[in-house]
Amino acid sequence: MAGLLPGTSRLLRTGMGAAAVGLLLIYNSVDSAPADGSAPGQAAPPAAAAPAVPGGGAAPEAGSGSAPAAPVKAAAPLPRSQPARLRIPQINVDAPFTELTLNAAGQLGAPPPEDKNLVGWYRDGVSPGERGAAVVAGHVDTTKGPAVFLLLSLMLPGNKVEVQRADGTVAVFAVDSVETFAKDAFPDQKVYGRTPDAQLRLITCGGTYDKKRKDYLDNVVVFAHLESSHKA
Repeated sequence: MAGLLPGTSRLLRTGMGAAAVGLLLIYNSVDSAPADGSAPGQAAPPAAAAPAVPGGGAAPEAGSGSAPAAPVKAAAPLPRSQPARLRIPQINVDAPFTELTLNAAGQLGAPPPEDKNLVGWYRDGVSPGERGAAVVAGHVDTTKGPAVFLLLSLMLPGNKVEVQRADGTVAVFAVDSVETFAKDAFPDQKVYGRTPDAQLRLITCGGTYDKKRKDYLDNVVVFAHLESSHKA
């Protein structure tokens, strides 16, 4: 799913000390649907839909799933360092990072749709492992077929997410919960709000594909906390 995230104010920079900043919306998929109106990447099941971050509405309405469990053994936050590679063994993810930035309208761009095995990180936000909620987005599918976060909705509490960082460390996160939210009732504060420890948010599209909007109606969000770290 290519495109920009819907534009509304977001809390993306909370980990860097900024208050509410206009940003984050991850992929509207406005251009990625085939000409025949079918969902992009026919092999991708609707429930595991393409990557799109919050669609709007700041009301903290929960979607499916329970609220993220309080981290049990949260590790001490790490210094800031750019992420280099994301590995999630349970869903066979091993992908490099690209930096995501905001446009003049405060919208966060999506990773290039040409590369199906690529995840994006908002470079002006919290880095994975740093105190706060780091945001990582990836496509579920594109016009070229299934993409990196196709199976994100199948993750379970306790699953591990590894982020290899530029400083030579690997931040290991443990999944707390996996939730689905309607884009028109996306809980900005819950997903992007300040956190007392190092946390991670993995975001993609989900739910039903709307042929008229050329976009999925929901977002899948994985909530995780930093469990440990080690040298690469």
